[in-house]
Amino acid sequence: MFRRDADADADCSASYADTHFAVRVASIFVIFATTLLGTLPPIVWRKSKSIPRALFDFAKYFGTGVIIATAFVHLLAPAVEELSSPCLSEKWHEYDYAFALAMAAVLAMFFAEVAAYRIGTARLLKLGVRIGEEREEERSRDEEAALGKPEAVSKPVDCDEPACAEPECGDDDCAELPCCDEDLDPLSQPPSNAEAAAQLIAIGVLEFGIVLHSIIIGLTLAVSDEFIVLFIVIVFHQMFEGPGLGSRLATLPLPRSAGWIRYTGAVLYAACTPVGIAVGLGIREGFNGNGAVFNAVAGILDSLSAGILIYTGLVELLAHEVLFNPRMMGASTRQLAYVLGCIGLGAGMMALLARWA
Repeated sequence: MFRRDADADADCSASYADTHFAVRVASIFVIFATTLLGTLPPIVWRKSKSIPRALFDFAKYFGTGVIIATAFVHLLAPAVEELSSPCLSEKWHEYDYAFALAMAAVLAMFFAEVAAYRIGTARLLKLGVRIGEEREEERSRDEEAALGKPEAVSKPVDCDEPACAEPECGDDDCAELPCCDEDLDPLSQPPSNAEAAAQLIAIGVLEFGIVLHSIIIGLTLAVSDEFIVLFIVIVFHQMFEGPGLGSRLATLPLPRSAGWIRYTGAVLYAACTPVGIAVGLGIREGFNGNGAVFNAVAGILDSLSAGILIYTGLVELLAHEVLFNPRMMGASTRQLAYVLGCIGLGAGMMALLARWA
């Protein structure tokens, strides 16, 4: 959600801007196209060996910074303003609901991830897969590799040679061996079962938080008095957020038959803001963007989305992918500095956009 002027907050009467109607309609298609332009390239690049790893890493970690800045600057800060609006009743001003809701979302995310891990581990144990041993072996290999012992790194699978007697990856005797699936990310080793499940959950939650935010953005743009400035900012906002989501959709450990999920996720993200614009244009005459109902709903959704993205950005993206990743912490100073620079650049540019919206 983007900030409104203080005068607009003080005026609780229903109002909408009827200027630039044709451009508002055109913005539906422009934002959809530009959002796809930022989201699809990492998914398409995943099969290409000609794309430098540094470029893929830039999209991934620049997007990490964007997501974190979105949580704090473009979601939590506006949520505080919306739930502090003078159009709301006095009960809304007796407590800092925005921060409380964001905290509740963070804890809900944590509890859900713990529950999912416990349930998933129990199901895998019934199949004879022990997650603890699997992670311990992988951790040992990663730590030895980080210390400069290349012989400790498992040999990559040669897709020209069958990994076992039967080359089909779906066979029982091959179930625990990496499959030569062309849809798997060629830039990293195949993840463990536990990592794969964690990635799927993290991406689903990340997309859910971004989708809520994008719909509110579209509604706001449809009726905003400052349409032109807001339109330009939203185009860059969605494009900057795209690489962060797209790069993680690209690395999802999916079988060949489920590769469409990556593209579905990209299209869903690209369509949310246009859908919000279309709905806003359809109901604009009866829509009150300054009223108590909109302020309460937008503030609650922004607070929850902020909590979701804060947890995802700090825990899943920063902690798991950087701080607790032996491959990353064992990388050269130059490589690590590049990654940290990408994160800082993404956060900085996204925070700068808040200057205008």
